[in-house]
Order: sequence, then structure tokens, then C-alpha cells
Amino acid sequence: MKKKTLFIFVILALVLAACGVKAAATPAPAYAAPAVGGGVADEQGYAPTPAPDLYATGKINATGAAVQERLVIMNVTLSIVVADPQTKLDAISKMASNLGGFVVSMNMSQVYMQSGDTAPQGSISIRVPAEKLDTALSQIKTDAVDVQSENRSGEDVTAQYVDLQSQLKNLEQAEQDLLAIMDEAKNNPGNDSTTKTQDVLNVYNQVVSVRGQIEQIKGQMKYFEQSAAYSLISVTLIAEETIKPIEIGGWKPEGKVRDAVQKLINFLQGFVTFLIYLVLLVLPILIVIFGPIVLVIWGIVALVRRNKKKKALAGKK
Repeated sequence: MKKKTLFIFVILALVLAACGVKAAATPAPAYAAPAVGGGVADEQGYAPTPAPDLYATGKINATGAAVQERLVIMNVTLSIVVADPQTKLDAISKMASNLGGFVVSMNMSQVYMQSGDTAPQGSISIRVPAEKLDTALSQIKTDAVDVQSENRSGEDVTAQYVDLQSQLKNLEQAEQDLLAIMDEAKNNPGNDSTTKTQDVLNVYNQVVSVRGQIEQIKGQMKYFEQSAAYSLISVTLIAEETIKPIEIGGWKPEGKVRDAVQKLINFLQGFVTFLIYLVLLVLPILIVIFGPIVLVIWGIVALVRRNKKKKALAGKK
């Protein structure tokens, strides 16, 4: 009986080691479930909320052989020009909550324009239900002065999800087998107290390891489910005044002409600034430093000329 138990234990250990290596190759989840009714999520993840369990609802069957609905993680990045970045940021935050989503992060900052003035610029990342992605994008673009860029990308994680399901099924079966072995070790009358304790402890350590792998895989599956259920939208909000064209006497040059005029204005501003510094700062400093030296040299030269003139007059007499 003892040899039979040891043989089964070795076989299970090899199976569990193979499952552990495969599970470790799958990326760990970045967040948990979103908060019910919206809200702001922290950098580590979301607040708990019910999420669609595709395994339990039958969208993916027990063997993973047939997939009724694919898991696709959608991400969208937008760069829009708005009249008031702060007002638009607040509106997007409220919209995410109304659509059943939440705010991942938001930020407001000041940027310098070519004129030297500052203007506000914001950024916000939200997650909304995947089926409401187009609705959210439409509302974000509402009242926007211009949409400078829009990029949409999708990642199909169905194969990874099915693979995790297979690993989970194997690990759960291994856990049940180990528990049965542990019960057998506890009730084996052929072992003394010391041997029985050691056998039970060895099997228990394997059970703990398997349960840890099970929880890790369940977390990874939860991550895929929630990422597919809630699409990520990242928006950059640019103030309208930062892109306003130059206006000269009612004329608004565009494109290359505008850039050339702006560079000319910048050059003239720099040149005038240089002249101001030269006249009001550099020249007075030079006069203070070198003025006395110049006066001394001039006095010496004048004295030498006077002496030469006196000697020339004396020679003539």
C-alpha cells in the first residue's frame, strides 16, 4: 500500500510541475473588477463587481473545443482639440459613469505656447462596457473643435483563455486526487505516527502549491474577461488657443506660410531683445570695466606725443 501511494504521489508531482511551468508563462492580471456604478479606479486595478463568466454561462464549453464568442480586448486612443480642457475632462468622467464605466486616470497640466503664454492640457483614461464603445467615442467627439488623431486596436485573447481553462481543469482534478491521497495517508494503519505525519505533510505541501496555481489562473481568466468586457479609451485634450493661426491685420496665414511668418516674428523678437540687452546692459558694463583703462592709455599716448613735440621744437632752436 505504501509503495502504491508513493508511486501515485510521484506521478501527480510530475503532472503538477508541468502545469506550473505552463501557467507561469501566462502574464499576470493587471487589475480586478470595476466598481459598480462607475467611479475612479486606482493604479493597481478596479473595485470588485460582477463580471461575465464565459466559462459558467456556456459561451465557452467545458473542453474548450468550441468557442461561441471570442474574447477581444479593445483599446482606443484619441487626441482632440477643445475650447476648455478642464470642462471636457469633467464631462468625459461623468459620461463614463453614466455608461456604466469608470475613470482609470486623469491629469491636467500647463503647456507653453510659442508666444510664451501657457495653456491647459489634459488627459484622461476611462473604461466603458465594450458594447457602448462607439457611443462613448461619439459623445467624446461632441463639441470637439478638431480630432487630431484616433487609433483603435484589438487583441484577440480567446486562445489564451481556452488554454487557461484547460490548465484550470487539470489542476482542479489534481487537487482532488491529492486530497484523496492525503486522506489515504492519514488513515493508513500500516504507517507509524512519524511516517504518517511526514506523508501527510508532503501531500499537503503539494495541495497548497496546486491551490496557488489555481488562484493565479483564475485571476488571469478574470483579467481577460473584464478587459474584453470593458474597453479602454485614452483621450488627450488640447486647448484650442494652442493651435490658433496667427492673425496679422485680419489676415490669417495657414500652413507653411504661417510657419514662416511665425519664425520671422520669433527672429525679430529675438533680435530686438538682443539689441535691448546690448544697449541697456552690455554697453554700460563694457564702459564701466574698460572706460578707465582706455582713459589711461589715451593719457599716456597724449603725454608721449607732447614730449616728442617739445623735443622737436628744442632741436630746431
